[in-house]
Amino acid sequence: MEFDMPVSTSTVATAHASKYLQQLCKHWSHRFAVEFTAESGRVPFSDTAELTFAADAGALHLTLSAADPSQLERYETVVADHLKRFAFREELDITWNA
Repeated sequence: MEFDMPVSTSTVATAHASKYLQQLCKHWSHRFAVEFTAESGRVPFSDTAELTFAADAGALHLTLSAADPSQLERYETVVADHLKRFAFREELDITWNA
């Protein structure tokens, strides 16, 4: 992954960060070469886009990078939609910061 790609981040307050990180990584592992532990994860969506996770006791930290800014916006929506689906028991505030 190149370091000059557009990056978007989000810190999502939740007591279930590790659970959601693992659920999302397992979900995407059927399509991508995902790597994860209980505290961190990486989903390479393509050669030009990836998502990394970090979980702590109070939040799930998301970092999304993509070569194309329009691709970045599309992945923001995909990631947020999937996270909300897995976290249906709570209302999450997912705000992306470019």
